[in-house]
Amino acid sequence: MSSAEPTEAEPTEQAGPAVREPGRAPRPAAPVPSPLPGLVESARLLSDAATTSTALVADALARIEATQPTLNAFRHLRAEAALAEAAEADRRLAAGERLPLLGVPVAVKDDTDVAGLPTHFGCDGERPPAASDSEAVRRLRAAGAVVVGKTNSCELGQWPFTEGTAFGATRNPWNTAHTPGGSSGGSAAAVAAGLVPAALGSDGAGSVRIPAAWTHLVGIKPQRGRISVHPHSDSFQGLTVNGPLARTVADAALLLDAVAGAHPEDFHRPPAVRAADAARRDPGRLRIALAWRPPLTLTGAGPDPEVRRAVTALADTLARLGHHVEEARPRYGLIGLAFVPRATAGIAEFAARHPEPTLLDPRTRSALRTGTRLGGRVVRAARAREVRQHRRIGALFDTSGFDVLLTPTTAAPPPRIGRFDDLSAWRTDVAMAAACPYAWPWNVLGWPGVNVPAGFTRSGLPVGAQLLGPSRSEERLIALAAQLEDDRRWFQHRPPV
Repeated sequence: MSSAEPTEAEPTEQAGPAVREPGRAPRPAAPVPSPLPGLVESARLLSDAATTSTALVADALARIEATQPTLNAFRHLRAEAALAEAAEADRRLAAGERLPLLGVPVAVKDDTDVAGLPTHFGCDGERPPAASDSEAVRRLRAAGAVVVGKTNSCELGQWPFTEGTAFGATRNPWNTAHTPGGSSGGSAAAVAAGLVPAALGSDGAGSVRIPAAWTHLVGIKPQRGRISVHPHSDSFQGLTVNGPLARTVADAALLLDAVAGAHPEDFHRPPAVRAADAARRDPGRLRIALAWRPPLTLTGAGPDPEVRRAVTALADTLARLGHHVEEARPRYGLIGLAFVPRATAGIAEFAARHPEPTLLDPRTRSALRTGTRLGGRVVRAARAREVRQHRRIGALFDTSGFDVLLTPTTAAPPPRIGRFDDLSAWRTDVAMAAACPYAWPWNVLGWPGVNVPAGFTRSGLPVGAQLLGPSRSEERLIALAAQLEDDRRWFQHRPPV
């Protein structure tokens, strides 16, 4: 085990009063049940009749309820419906039926339609219940999973923190004075705290990988189109994909296999992968480029010394495992000029659908104005640059001969809750770019990446590293992540919740 990983996290701080839903009195904390087993283990226990879906779902709901005043991971629960679905799963299991996730409780982020629940996507105000499941949820159900609820996201998924007037602050189980990241912070907090075995998030600029890094999880950003975003055809101008968060590579791979696949109306349809098989495969000896310099953000951002120490230790592990690790510099160019129009146009598209725009955060309204100005011809030009960006950045793999790019996932450890409060839109963007300059280029490219836990700061806060690859390289990245996990055993560390 690398010295970057302590055996215990620092004692959890309670910053301010218990988080609560707006307009409701704080609830007294209930006893916290034991963490749920992982996805693979839950599926095995159910298949072997060593437990029941009803027991697992009831434990998940009890643990969510007990931690909601402090972690505030969930926006909506499906308690009654989930227990009914668990009872049906138990009947199917007793009859001999077997599916990859039959009876296993999971959660999804609140940008994802679940029939009968509103999709607030972090926003305040009322929304009607979704009439039907998104394609990803449909596939989860087809695999037998029981969706227990929807996890908190920051407003329209814009920021690397999960806080907002609509729901309060979602907190990091490793230290509740700090954010779990965003925008899939609710999913990350729920999995890290053992409220559910695994959860779906979405990643438009690192929104799976950043919270995975800051909560000591595996987070997979798959190839664009690997997991359908339907009913959206091209979410956030092609930047956003859905992806799994889990405590182990095998759990994340199992969830990826369960939800992967296109809807008939999807634009992007990459050929299938076998993620779970890849998690059991030796990756072979790889050439790995280690890059410290992020793309140009005009913030002067570089890795915090504790982040650099942890990622260096992980790179040393890769070298010890037989891989060739060499510092290199990807040719990012001015990729931010392609990212900003696509990101703000995507925010504008979602914000324009809000029935009460005055309830949106002022920073969202600023992004709405910017995205409206940069839509049309500007965003089309930004998207047209993608082919040239593939060639320029892809030269790291095609010409220089590297198989994988290793970078920090973030430049900084998880910030404290409230760090971004009362900042203007511009100052929030600058602070975000300084803390999280590494993840977003792979959203522009549409290529896959995997966050792996890199260790902890001296004060017990998790940090991560990302394994990045060229187009459709999920299987290689997953195999390499699994090899790292076998050596570093990061799943042995749990937060003190």
